[in-house]
Amino acid sequence: MIKGNAVRCKSNRSCNVVWVALLQVAKPVTALLGHFKRRSSCKMELSGLAFAVWMFICLCGPLDGYPNGKIREVCSSMMPHHGSSPQLSPEHIITVNGTEFKPGDRIEVNLSGPDFEGFFIQARDAEHLDSPAVGSFILADQRLSQLLTCGHTKNSAVSHTSKAKKKYVKVYWIAPGDAPKHVQFLATVVKKYKTFWVKIPGAIVSQPNAPSPTMPLHRTSETVSASHPISYLTKPFNASGCGNKKFCIRNPSSCDPESASCFFLSFRQEKSSVLIEMSGPSEGYLAFALSHDQWMGGDDAYVCVNEDHHVSVSTAYLKGRSPPVLNSENALEDVSWRLADGVLQCSFRRNIHLTAHKGRFNLDASYYIFLADGEASEGGLIHKHHRQPLITSGMYNITGLPQDIGGSRSPRLIKAHGALMFVAWITTVSVGVIVARFFKPVWSHSFLFGKEMWFQVHRMLMLTTVMLTSISFVLPFIYRGGWSKQAGFHPYLGCTVMALAICQPLMAGFRPSPHAPRRQLFNWFHWSTGTTARILAVVTMFLGMDLPALDLSDPWDTYMMIGFVAWHVGIDVLLEIHSYCLIRKVEVIEDDRIQILQSLTSAEAEGHLFKQIVLTIYVCGNIVFLIAFLAAINQI
Repeated sequence: MIKGNAVRCKSNRSCNVVWVALLQVAKPVTALLGHFKRRSSCKMELSGLAFAVWMFICLCGPLDGYPNGKIREVCSSMMPHHGSSPQLSPEHIITVNGTEFKPGDRIEVNLSGPDFEGFFIQARDAEHLDSPAVGSFILADQRLSQLLTCGHTKNSAVSHTSKAKKKYVKVYWIAPGDAPKHVQFLATVVKKYKTFWVKIPGAIVSQPNAPSPTMPLHRTSETVSASHPISYLTKPFNASGCGNKKFCIRNPSSCDPESASCFFLSFRQEKSSVLIEMSGPSEGYLAFALSHDQWMGGDDAYVCVNEDHHVSVSTAYLKGRSPPVLNSENALEDVSWRLADGVLQCSFRRNIHLTAHKGRFNLDASYYIFLADGEASEGGLIHKHHRQPLITSGMYNITGLPQDIGGSRSPRLIKAHGALMFVAWITTVSVGVIVARFFKPVWSHSFLFGKEMWFQVHRMLMLTTVMLTSISFVLPFIYRGGWSKQAGFHPYLGCTVMALAICQPLMAGFRPSPHAPRRQLFNWFHWSTGTTARILAVVTMFLGMDLPALDLSDPWDTYMMIGFVAWHVGIDVLLEIHSYCLIRKVEVIEDDRIQILQSLTSAEAEGHLFKQIVLTIYVCGNIVFLIAFLAAINQI
């Protein structure tokens, strides 16, 4: 991955392709530069082209995976950027040929163990392992290893030159004049891409007569600083015991974090404490909060943040819609975490009552529960989640009777808003327009409640559309308590559609008689207003489907809406072509002046039957689209 850019080089082979392509470009660029040098008027072009080539080379430099061993970007953490957690119980050892040193001495350092592909060796102050590398190295075999500069000390680290398998590496460490009293050698070893150990502790060498180290030797795979010990989950936790031994929130309802990439949160009471497990697909952070209502603000939150492939777990406090404020005092115990295949998992324990910690709720009361995920930048800075958090439908006591529940990322009022709009503008209005446009001659002699059937069906469907739209229109205002400033153009277009929808029946109430001079003008205004409303309604639905409060599955929702528009336009064009062909057929029959009445009746009958079949198919298709959208709304 290029640092600071979302580009990943998956293998040596793909990296080589980039460099080969660059070399191929270099030849014509060199020739072009020679041409520019001969022409002083092209200095601007020369500098611009040189800058572009320089930028391309710079951006293609540091690549994740580091098969060539040039890994200066991880000098401090010694953590490979391989998207997974380090292993426990190292299989490799670091040995030296002595236990004491004086400034300027040469110490032989050996790394050995089962076959491995990559390694990274440093020497650090044994009493401050988070400090920079000390001393410098000399290579014993330049085919297997290379020198790197970490910080301001030249040749202060050693790494591999290729991913060829090796069992043994030997280097020499030169003690500096300002060396600390005790020096420990650390190594990161990569067995396979996702199998590696970080900061394997090696031998300690000390200066003569130096007192014993004040810090004991670390035996974990990575040095971690925390108020409570942090460990790594060796395997994912699972959903066994949900609803029986522990309180679970799952999305989807069949989620099992052991085998699926899904969102999972569980609480299991153990005497006076609660063990909490949280899992979900996230490269940034996972968080849950306990709240007295279904709005963010004044909540007790818990955050697991991925910081450069290391997860920090802490308590936080939510104030309004601002980012969570992380607490410096950590009230959590038995903290563990795991990162694998894009899934972040963390578990921790906290006491049911934490009276000494301000902002922490008692866990023996009922709360709404939020579960959110989002991005985190370098340094663990949390960004606002791009989608609505998962929120329980009611208040629950997590230390009470164990339950196995789900949650919704969309409030019920917003779900109802979306469902009613889909019913109105996918089903009722579309069928009503088709009936008015193509079924006047088909149902001209059929009557319903004293009026022609086509007109009554059209009017009933359009009034239903206005009623559904009006009910749906007020629901977001009730939910938000006013105007939403975070919904983009969606509310503005929605208000326009609402106004046009109300204008249509008002305009129809004042329509002139069929033979009045202004009837043509009315027909034009009625058609243009209705068509504009339908077009804007489709655009509004497109925008609304991706808003955080609803956020249907993407890109499925876009494809479905495009499919519906294509379906409606296709049926409309088909009926237009059919009407044109029927008119032409009638004209030919009139020109022949043979069996005129019988032929006209036969042609009309065929046309009516065809239109009725198409209408039936169209209504069924619209219902299919409607059911798909309603099912998608129900799942979120």
